[in-house]
Amino acid sequence: MNKNLIKRNLILGILFLLPVFFVLILSLSKDNYNTLDIVKEGVVELPKNEANITLKDHITVLAFLGNKPMDNVIAASNLKELIYDKFKGFKKFQIVVLVNESARAEAQELFREIATYEDLRFWHFVYANDYEILSTFKGLNSDIELDENLATDHVFIIDTDLNQRGRLDDRTDNEIEKDKPIYGLFSYDCIEVAVLKNKMGSEDLRVLFTEYRQKRKGNFDSTTRRAEDLNRKDE
Repeated sequence: MNKNLIKRNLILGILFLLPVFFVLILSLSKDNYNTLDIVKEGVVELPKNEANITLKDHITVLAFLGNKPMDNVIAASNLKELIYDKFKGFKKFQIVVLVNESARAEAQELFREIATYEDLRFWHFVYANDYEILSTFKGLNSDIELDENLATDHVFIIDTDLNQRGRLDDRTDNEIEKDKPIYGLFSYDCIEVAVLKNKMGSEDLRVLFTEYRQKRKGNFDSTTRRAEDLNRKDE
């Protein structure tokens, strides 16, 4: 009787745990092989600045607030709350905001507006002239333009090797099933909370940091991945 009971419990235990292990294996497999697409190689490095802030060797969220930073206070607040607060503890992470040299006072006003006694060590304003701001922006792959104040609500992800990251194919499963035309995601709208919170925060940046953890462990071939990304873009 006891043997039968033990056997039955063992079988039930295996049947219960098998689906759990299956889901776990799928989850690990997805994390190991899904990476964030390279949408542009070799973006322009930041202009020389007094704080010596660079894109190289950092995982950067790059923003453009131009001549009137306070006009974009909502976008900046969303970026701080939904992205900076979530990733500020990650190694090499930073947010860089390009602002016109003439807007230093307004940039500091914006900084005070969003800081609220919090640690913003990895949030940097880089001051530049019009030409430098435009040159940096033109070095990105973008389907949007800066406004008349050299600003935009959109931000860009730049990796440690000066590659712009995003999605070469941002179609939904339903759109893929219906064979809709391919469209990408090269920047993230800070006014659209769902895009910032879900696509950028919960998905894309998380995937990028996972990729870098794999690189440190020696489980990722960046050369192969870069070639695959460029091939997909050309198709």
